[in-house]
Order: sequence, then structure tokens, then C-alpha cells
Amino acid sequence: MLISRLKLKNWRNFQSLDVPLRNRTYIIGPNASGKSNLLDVFRFLRDICKPVGGGLQKAIEDRDGITKLRCIHARKDNEVLIHVSLSEEPDSDPVWEYALGFKPEGKGAQRILITQEKVWHQGKLVLNRPDKADKADVLRLTQTALEQINANVEFRELADFFRETSYLHLVPQLLKNAERISGRIIEDDPFGQGLLQRIAKSQQKTRDARLRRIQQALEKAVPQFSELKFDQDKVTGMPHLVASYQHWRPYGAWQRESQFSDGTLRLIGLLWMLQESNSLLLLEEPELSLNDAIVSHIPLMIDRVLRKQKAFGRQVVITTHSTMLLKAPIDGRSIALLEAQPEGTSARLPSEIELGLMDSGLSAADVLMPKTRPANIDQLGLFA
Repeated sequence: MLISRLKLKNWRNFQSLDVPLRNRTYIIGPNASGKSNLLDVFRFLRDICKPVGGGLQKAIEDRDGITKLRCIHARKDNEVLIHVSLSEEPDSDPVWEYALGFKPEGKGAQRILITQEKVWHQGKLVLNRPDKADKADVLRLTQTALEQINANVEFRELADFFRETSYLHLVPQLLKNAERISGRIIEDDPFGQGLLQRIAKSQQKTRDARLRRIQQALEKAVPQFSELKFDQDKVTGMPHLVASYQHWRPYGAWQRESQFSDGTLRLIGLLWMLQESNSLLLLEEPELSLNDAIVSHIPLMIDRVLRKQKAFGRQVVITTHSTMLLKAPIDGRSIALLEAQPEGTSARLPSEIELGLMDSGLSAADVLMPKTRPANIDQLGLFA
């Protein structure tokens, strides 16, 4: 199952948004147009559904409150609304739909209250809030039915789907300096700081098989790369990755992750996350620190890894600034272009003319990336 459509009202950059999504969706747009904020919608739904330390109020609090969450263009209507459709295939009818609206109470403690929460299953409305019980006890509207196991029995499949969402924007320095930092890992590990712990928790047979596949990729991508292994420090118990490189000394070229290049660590993180589960995967700028030749193969790499995992239908949503990544053969319908407008960012798929140009042999980079350029880019020369 995948998210086939996303509608937003007053969410961060987006005063209004309605965009279809596919098994692979590439989000492109200018800086500060809202690519990260669009991905955060799915993380927000995941945070609501956490079995421990989750819920609507915590998810809003973790984002510094509703004033930081709500679109600054929301003047007369201050309701934030998220509406997602889930289907078996990108263009098929929804199996599930979930809509959640909320806003400040408007008086007193200014509690954040649910204005609407609806669930449809195959077109049939199975939840419609606020209901009589909500109106009799307004405090009920501080919690979603989605986060409550007693209330989500009929649609727990939705909660499970959102809860399993994975996100990766790996920051190599956090891995390289893990022992020096020796602090707690940020909740949900958005920056890959806990990647080694995730690898350590997997079953040995599964872990070894995944690392072998990653090794095969690194042998082609990293000069002189030879072998990748998991290792656990006998003194500290800390998990590590060690790699060997072809070297004139047969036993003198082993390195730990602290000595890996940034690009190697980001590639390991990407390949591991692709193999880890079958849930929705959010990838933020996977091209960072990687050679252009590797970046141009990322779309194909994603498809090949998931096909080997027998999870080709797994949904991956990717934000990117990379021209090289979009030079790969990509279905134009899988690209969403964000456009900054005076009243908030909008999103659109390529037009018929743009799709025609791509069908004629031009790449998405040729047709769409110029539309993400700043209007006054030439003035940057003033800073030279």
C-alpha cells in the first residue's frame, strides 16, 4: 500500500496543496520552497501514532508549536488540515483516506483542538469527529482517534502504516564522532546517528546478507574498496563497521567508520535503509557527498535494491537539488515541482508539453530543473 494523494491546508509553506504521489516520487523546487516541510507531513503522522511518547500534542510541541507549523499566509482560516489517500497502486481508487484538521481553541489556555478527524475505508466513512461524545467533553478533542488503540480498532492498519515510516538524512560527522559525542541519539534518529545501533540490532544472518550486498556496491563505487564487516568493541560494546582496502600490506588497511569518507557513509546508510523494511521511506537529498557518476545511478539503484528485496512496490519519496540525479531515466509523472508563490508554495506535476519534451529524449533535468533556479541568480555575482 502507498500514499497516492496528499492534500494540505495551512501546513508550513503550503496554504493549499493537492498532489498525487507514486511508488517513486521526486520532489524538486527552489531553496526554501518547502521540500523538507512536505516530507515532514509524513513524519508528523508517524509521530502521532507512536506507541510511546507520541500523540498529536507531542507532535505539535516537537515542532515548536502550532505558530511554527501553520502557514504564515493563513489569515482568516487558521485550521491546519492534512488529508492523505492510500491505495494499492498509484492510479487506483483509495483503500483508505485519513483527514485531520486542528487549530488553537481560541480562548483560555489556547489548547490545540481537533476540528475534524475522518477515516474512509473503500469510500465508506468509518470515523467522523467531532461526535456527540467530543462535544460533551471537549478535552477529548486534544487527542486523535488514530493514536488511541481503543479508538482505532477499525482502522489500525492506517496507524500501523504511518508508524512504520522511515526517514534518512544522514550526517556523516555524527557517525564519525559518535564516541566523542557520546550523547543520546535524537528521537527517531533523523540524521542517521544511530545507524550502527540499527545494524547491531538486526539478526546476524540478515545483517551479514545486507552488508554483503552493500559491499558489492561499494566495490564498484569506492576506489580500492575490498571488504565490509560488522564489529563490536570488546571493551566498550560499541558497534562499528570496518572496511578493508586493497593495500601493499595485506593486513594493514582496515579502517573503522570514523575513517570512512562522507560519501561512503551516506551510501552505506542509503543502501541499508532500502533493505531494512517495506515501509514508506523518505530520503532527503541522497546525492550529498556523492560523486556525480554515482548520483546519476541513484534512481536505478533504488529500483534494483527493492527488486532484489521483493519490495519493488515500496514507496520512496525523495527530495533533490541534483541535476545529475534527474538526468537518469525517470518517469516524468513521478516528479512533483514546488513553485514558490506570493501566497505560499504550490506543487504541480509536469505539464503535457513538459512530458512531451521528456518523451522526445530530454531528461527531467533539462526540462524541469531550470524552473527551480532563483529568478535573480545572475545577481549572485555581486558577491564574487
